[in-house]
Amino acid sequence: ASGVMITNIMGYGNQKGFTRMYRGTTYAVNLLPKVKVETVVADDAAEEIISRVVKEITTGNYGDGKIFIYDVLDAVRIRTGERGADAL
Repeated sequence: ASGVMITNIMGYGNQKGFTRMYRGTTYAVNLLPKVKVETVVADDAAEEIISRVVKEITTGNYGDGKIFIYDVLDAVRIRTGERGADAL
């Protein structure tokens, strides 16, 4: 089993933000609130997870998000010293 981290972030992409009026002055808000979800999984589970996520959250609209896949060289569980897959 693997864990997941969810972080509230601000971001800028194809949605381009929006404009607001404050005390008679118009200003652009380019950073929009977003949610970042991170997990580390074994290589053999990655494609299945990616397929399920895409299937479940795709709306076809801007803002659906992106999935970034990258290699994790190692992991260390600080409490026990376990490394690699055992640390997940």
